[in-house]
Amino acid sequence: MSRGNTPRSRARRAALQALYQWQMTRDAPEVIASQFREAPSWQRVDEPLFEALLCGVPDNVDAIDAHLAPILDRPIAQVDAVERAILRMGAYELTRGDEVPWRVVIDECVELAREFGAEQSHRYVNGILDNLARRTREDARRTG
Repeated sequence: MSRGNTPRSRARRAALQALYQWQMTRDAPEVIASQFREAPSWQRVDEPLFEALLCGVPDNVDAIDAHLAPILDRPIAQVDAVERAILRMGAYELTRGDEVPWRVVIDECVELAREFGAEQSHRYVNGILDNLARRTREDARRTG
């Protein structure tokens, strides 16, 4: 099974779409989650990861944005909405603990940027999240 087709990858893809919707509408994450669960494409998704990302990013958005602010080349509000959702999701995973290897988080976010972002957004996402990992993860600093 390719990485992009694992339950965790599908959860991140769905969470990205749900977080994008949250950014645009400010609907409650629980309302958005119920819409996703009703979709025909909702199958073999790592539901705990989806829930953690969809609820964790909005609950911690100020702290996440504070982690990203010194690394970004512009205010977070000026970052493209898709890239902003990917960066917030990646930053949430990178800063909430080290149960997921930092390279996996970055690789998954880069793939989402390739799939949903603008032409070069994957490079931007990679650079920002790599920088954040080196600032927040001991294992990333050791391999840097």
